Amino acid sequence: RSRIDLAVVAVLLDAGAGGAWRFDDRATGVVAGRSEGLGIASLRAFEGGLFSSDPARPLRADAAGLRSVDAAMLGRAFQVGPSNPLVGLDGRVALLRRLGDALAAQPEVFGAAGRPGGLFDALTAGPAASPSVAAHDILQALLHSLGGIWPQGARLEGVALGDAWRHPQAGGEGASAGWVPFHKLSQWLTYSLLEPFESAGIRIRDLDALTGLAEYRNGGLLVDTGVIVPRDPAAFAAPLQPGAEPIVEWRALTVALIDALAPMVRERLGRSADAMPLAAVLEGGTWAAGRELAQALRGGEPPFAIASDGTVF
Repeated sequence: RSRIDLAVVAVLLDAGAGGAWRFDDRATGVVAGRSEGLGIASLRAFEGGLFSSDPARPLRADAAGLRSVDAAMLGRAFQVGPSNPLVGLDGRVALLRRLGDALAAQPEVFGAAGRPGGLFDALTAGPAASPSVAAHDILQALLHSLGGIWPQGARLEGVALGDAWRHPQAGGEGASAGWVPFHKLSQWLTYSLLEPFESAGIRIRDLDALTGLAEYRNGGLLVDTGVIVPRDPAAFAAPLQPGAEPIVEWRALTVALIDALAPMVRERLGRSADAMPLAAVLEGGTWAAGRELAQALRGGEPPFAIASDGTVF
């Protein structure tokens, strides 16, 4: 449960950091930025009990602890200052507080203390307890229980949509016509929860039911290699909001093209889908390669400037 607590908090904090921020891990001497730095900073904050309301039990996150976090506290934990700015600090704090609210409001899922680790019990306990869980069921549980924490505000028939956006060519029928669902952080969180569940002896089924992650490393790779070419490069001259049509289209193409790319990678390497699921293609392939190309071409910046509040990218 502590592993799940840590994974949930760390993923929510691991949105784009900006190119200037660094974390100096004095315990190891490692200085890192971006995702690596955010990951180390999140681990150190967790170890220090920043997200726990019980000083005797620092290695957990709970509703009261998360709701008490403010920008000053998170800024200190992440070594933020005038010479070390972190993009979206206030947005991250607001997201943690909304997470605390959601955990407290659902004791039937997250327990009396409101811990993310309650997901383990919700998905594995009961009379039909099983030694396996479908990846889709983890994602569904996250979307149903935590869908309201996302700040974008889009709702459909009273349901908070989270990371879903309109596009005129999206198609579809009925009330959902024109909407493109990405759920990037929710799917990333699902992937990140695989190890905690498996370490507890739970087998994860049907990994390929999830999609590729529509973010600027996977999608940046496709732009930097010329697979996706903007019809109007001028449209990306200024930072765009996540809901801007060019960004939605780029992200949708990213998901579709990674689905086409994954079997090509497996064929080249002689691996089956079971041996190399989409999660492996993402982590060791498209995300890593996209990051290396971005570093070589632009010092790590994505190909498009996106106005980030730290809760989508």
